[in-house]
Amino acid sequence: MTDLKLNLRRELPEDGHAVEKLHERAFGPGRFARTAFRLREGVPPVARLSYTALVGTLIVGSVRLTEVRVTTGDKVLMLGPLTVDPAFHDRGIGAALMRLSLDAAREDGYRLVILVGDEPYYSRFGFKVVPPGKLKLPGPVDDRRFLFCPLVPDAMETTEGMVLPAA
Repeated sequence: MTDLKLNLRRELPEDGHAVEKLHERAFGPGRFARTAFRLREGVPPVARLSYTALVGTLIVGSVRLTEVRVTTGDKVLMLGPLTVDPAFHDRGIGAALMRLSLDAAREDGYRLVILVGDEPYYSRFGFKVVPPGKLKLPGPVDDRRFLFCPLVPDAMETTEGMVLPAA
């Protein structure tokens, strides 16, 4: 993992500003135009499934899970953003946050997590490219970057359709 004294905990309401600043440093202003951001816009992340990583009092990492829905009626989680301060990259912080959030989602009874990201990074957590025709996002996305992680064995068998913001 890491030799840092790292504290992983649920994101608190008072962390919001620091987490947004972390997203700004990591992704810049272009993040607002991305399809994944647009799906999460105006929908708060699921508090019990969103975590921060701290070194001392400094938030150096964050992962959020937000509920979205599929036209078949299934509730699905959208992961993102997963963010680690560039000064703390390659120390296992992102991996620790990923494992914590996916385990919490599984324990909470969710069946499926989706994201837009790099398969080489996320495949180690069980993510795969969404099969053609199963799910569609309401905006431009490179299909090779549209990934899913089943939290139960048959999660993708009945889940299909357009992914929409949670009502």
